Amino acid sequence: MAYFSFSQVEVAWPLGPPDGRYLIRASGAGAESPTTHVLIIATVGAIRRQSRLRRRHVRARPEPEPTRVPIGRATLISTLQPAPDAAAAARWLAAAGEAELAADLRILEQALHAFRVVSADPYSEPPARERLLVARIGYGQGEEVADGRWSRARELLPVATSRRRSRVLEPQARFAAVLGGRVPVLVCEELALRARRDLDAGRHREAALQLRIAVDAALSELGADDLLAAPLRQLGEARATLADTGAAALTRALHEAERAQLATTLTTLEALLRARAASLS
Repeated sequence: MAYFSFSQVEVAWPLGPPDGRYLIRASGAGAESPTTHVLIIATVGAIRRQSRLRRRHVRARPEPEPTRVPIGRATLISTLQPAPDAAAAARWLAAAGEAELAADLRILEQALHAFRVVSADPYSEPPARERLLVARIGYGQGEEVADGRWSRARELLPVATSRRRSRVLEPQARFAAVLGGRVPVLVCEELALRARRDLDAGRHREAALQLRIAVDAALSELGADDLLAAPLRQLGEARATLADTGAAALTRALHEAERAQLATTLTTLEALLRARAASLS
């Protein structure tokens, strides 16, 4: 009896597609190609937990009841290479972890991006690892996993990372400065974030077009900052190559060298924006 591996995640918002099962094939492979994954979308209800902290002062008015919020659940089942028996599936589960979850999250992100485009919904939110309520991996037989059940599974807890207090407070201080009208948010900052999301999701053509505009905006918005002269000069030197890459992205997929240059240029822009933020603190 074959056993199929899966990843299952939950987020604090509806994922977008209607609840149901969806077959996934390799992009451009055609309807006759084998299915690589089965995606199950489900929406379940939940109530936010009330705080157990005691309050020193009793309010005159009772607090409103916690709002019921929808929980989006996605289960991604791999169908290409099932384990031949329970022992092989158990060995896979013992060795699997964040790397397998990350690979499945990329596939899920691609599926949700496709739904965002076909439904013309610009506000659809992809499930980033740090925003998951629950992440689990496991395996089960075909009938089990198709019904959202499994033979064995385990939850993956996000790895806690320690940060210096100064690093934690930097965004908070800048956030206060922005709200207080002392520091503006630049257009190039938002465009750089969009390019990073596209690049990390493997949407290289979209990232190239986004980054081309982001670099032009950065050179325009920061060109008068003498403290950033060196990184701005480096970004300006990359602009010509980036323009060619963006032009190519209009008509075809990017080559490996073009994708590498794209990543390098985006990293340069992100470093420039971090340097600007540090200079304002």
